[in-house]
Amino acid sequence: MAKLVFIVDDELAIAKLLSYWVKDKWKYDVEVFHNGEDALKNLNLKPDIILLDIMMPGLNGIETLKRVKHTDPNLPVIMLSAQGSVEVALDAIRVGAYDYFPKPIDLQRLEPAIKNAVKNHDLLKELESLRENVQKEYSFDNIISADGKMQDVFRLVTKVLDNDISVLIYGESGTGKELISRAIHFNGKRKDKPFIVVNCASIPRELLESELFGHEKGAFTGAHQRKLGKFELANEGTLFLDEVGELEMLLQAKLLRVIQEKEFERVGGTELIKCDVRIISATNRDLKTAVQNKEFREDLYYRLNSFPISIPPLRARRGDILVLSDYFLNTLNKKLNKKIKGFTKKAVKLIYDYNWPGNVRELENTIERCLIITDKDVIDADELPVHIKTAEHDQTADVNVSPFTDDVIIPFEKIKEEAIKHALKTTQGNILEAANKLQLGRATIYRLIDRYKIDTKSFEL
Repeated sequence: MAKLVFIVDDELAIAKLLSYWVKDKWKYDVEVFHNGEDALKNLNLKPDIILLDIMMPGLNGIETLKRVKHTDPNLPVIMLSAQGSVEVALDAIRVGAYDYFPKPIDLQRLEPAIKNAVKNHDLLKELESLRENVQKEYSFDNIISADGKMQDVFRLVTKVLDNDISVLIYGESGTGKELISRAIHFNGKRKDKPFIVVNCASIPRELLESELFGHEKGAFTGAHQRKLGKFELANEGTLFLDEVGELEMLLQAKLLRVIQEKEFERVGGTELIKCDVRIISATNRDLKTAVQNKEFREDLYYRLNSFPISIPPLRARRGDILVLSDYFLNTLNKKLNKKIKGFTKKAVKLIYDYNWPGNVRELENTIERCLIITDKDVIDADELPVHIKTAEHDQTADVNVSPFTDDVIIPFEKIKEEAIKHALKTTQGNILEAANKLQLGRATIYRLIDRYKIDTKSFEL
């Protein structure tokens, strides 16, 4: 689709000439206006670039440019003027013009200027779209949970979005510690700055210092050129230190200094480098015990542990198992181009009963495996891994979740709806009590009641 160019000039002859070249010769769509007011009224047409005359009656070009930039700061505007002075050009550039052309216009220079401006505008729009998608992906609405314990986690997370306090996230492997850290970053005040991840357990110890702080050329064998470390790359943004409990003592000391002084030296360097980085760390170890065993510095522990957040394992929030299974089924159907409708009754019970030591990550991988191997339109118990089918289930867990009386497959949404109705019936319409019994947050149960259009008054005595 051709790009749209606004030509705004009160001189009819110049506007006609520009329209001829831009539309007929260079193959852009064109809209012509003879004053700034009309151009501003039509910005809803979403032009890709504006060619704007400076000297016009009424609203002049500079004032029009200011209003355009107020509406769309990224929209490129090329200013045109018969006053070919440096002062006029500088004024236009200061206000935000992409370029400036004196009249008579050099058409050989104007064409590549338009092309480059439009290309730059497309890149900015793509970048903004990617940023919005990332922020949407890591919004709290996209962290799937119906469990009251996770709602408590979300409430804690909202308290640290707009400050720089150090957050330490505790949780078993696979519980979603990195997902929570990304939610903190992309919903906080540093969301437009870098989010850099370092897995302290996966990088060899002899390379981890260079990975964190960078190195100078010749600092060690194989250091053929300067390398920037993660702290420099994360400047003004967030550095997520996963499995921070695996850091050796020497690196713990250097990390503590960076947090305290907000400066560091590259390996093999002498230059002090300032950095403004928010630290979010995560661990599946008991760091307090590690401190007592002299395996982790006490002073660093208190620096990192300013705001602890604990993510419960999946087995401790069984209400999420079926919700997440349904979510992964839908998302992986799209990814794998499948049309699996759901799970059989036997598969549902096995999935619910299993303790999921690998937590959410193991559940997602299991559902993906099932989708890949099944030749049917539902996932049956036969498709589940042997260790899940033969696992000894936790007899203390509430496994009475089956509303099934035969082999009819019931969608998860219907199960959730019936569970809420049953809870409301049991509590005689007391929504808060029903939420507590279902281990749901108050906002969650109200949202589900609205989604399923449940008449709560019908349950009241």
